[in-house]
Parts: sequence; structure tokens; C-alpha cells
Amino acid sequence: MDKKQDQLADLREIRNLMERSSKFLSLSGIAGIIIGVIAIAGVAAAYIFLGLGLNEPGYYQSFAAQNVAEVTATYTFMFADFMVVLILSLLTGIYFAVRNAKKQGLPVWDATASRLLINMMIPLAAGGIYSLILFYHGHLELMAPTTLIFYGLALINASKYAINEIRYLGIIEVAVGLIASLFVDYGLLFWAFGFGILHMVYGIKIYFKHER
Repeated sequence: MDKKQDQLADLREIRNLMERSSKFLSLSGIAGIIIGVIAIAGVAAAYIFLGLGLNEPGYYQSFAAQNVAEVTATYTFMFADFMVVLILSLLTGIYFAVRNAKKQGLPVWDATASRLLINMMIPLAAGGIYSLILFYHGHLELMAPTTLIFYGLALINASKYAINEIRYLGIIEVAVGLIASLFVDYGLLFWAFGFGILHMVYGIKIYFKHER
């Protein structure tokens, strides 16, 4: 019996070593929660700037009634708001990933992390370029759904180098983006749900399953 248990322990150790070499295991649930809060704060700031209530659709159409200066101010704020959310989210993710890697005795950067980043950046770059094309043609109402869909595809594409929960999150993000494309007046609310609430739920699950 002891020999059989030793063999099972050896097999588990081999599996753990293989997983460590093929998957990026330093993703942080706490980072997911914080990123979700940052995304919701960014959407709240946009709603306050636009002077909208949660039950007020049609803010894209309001651009038509604005003069050039007002439209420029709105675009400038929205772009700055998005960039602040993006930069804070990236810094949060990097900080907690590095902290987790050191805590687990794993390398901060290796071939697996590189493959994960490359597989994630391809859909993200395509989505970013496509969003700029939509902006160029004046289809602002489709930008929120587009970012959700391509972000979900990026997570799915990178999930083979990370924990399984990443794939499920990506599938849900794509679904939310597709639904948002049917209700474009509520794009910011869908964006808050996809990048805010879902990240927080994901973060809580990851924390209690892998980190606590």
C-alpha cells in the first residue's frame, strides 16, 4: 500500500512539474478584483462627465447635438478615461503577478509567460485596430461590444498557457460583447459588467481556489 501511495505521490509531483513548465500560474485573484473596481470607476466617471443616469440610453445620439468643441472635449475625456483604466489595470496585473511568482518561487518571466503574452496580444491588437476603424467611421456605439468580444477572444487564445478559469472568463466576455452589440445604447453598462463585475467574480474565485 505504501509503495502504491508513493507512486501516486510521484505522479502528482510529475504532473505539477509539467503544469509549472507549461502554464503561467502567477495570475492573481486580488488583481482581478482590483481591476474590476478600476473598470467600474472608469465607467462611473464617464457617466458623471456625460451627465447621464443609469436608465438613460441614447448618449451616442447626443453627440449629434454637440458643437465641435463639445465633441472634442467628450472624445478627449473618454480617451483619457480609457487610458487611465488601461494603465492602472496593467500596472495592477503586473504587480500582483510578480508578487505571486516570487511567493511561489516561480520565475517572473519565462517562455510560458512569453507565449501567453503573444497569444493574448494578437487578438487584442486586432481588436484595438478594429476599434480605431470603427471610431474613424463614426460607429462609436459598436466600440464597447467590440472591445469585449476581442478581449474575450484574447483570453480564450491565451488560456492554453494559463489556468482553466481564463478560458471560461473569455467565453463569457465574448457572449457579453455579442449581447451588447444588440443593445448599443447601453454599451457602457455592458462594458462595466464585462470588465468590472466579471473580473471581480473571476478574481474572488481565483483567490479562494488558488491563493488562499
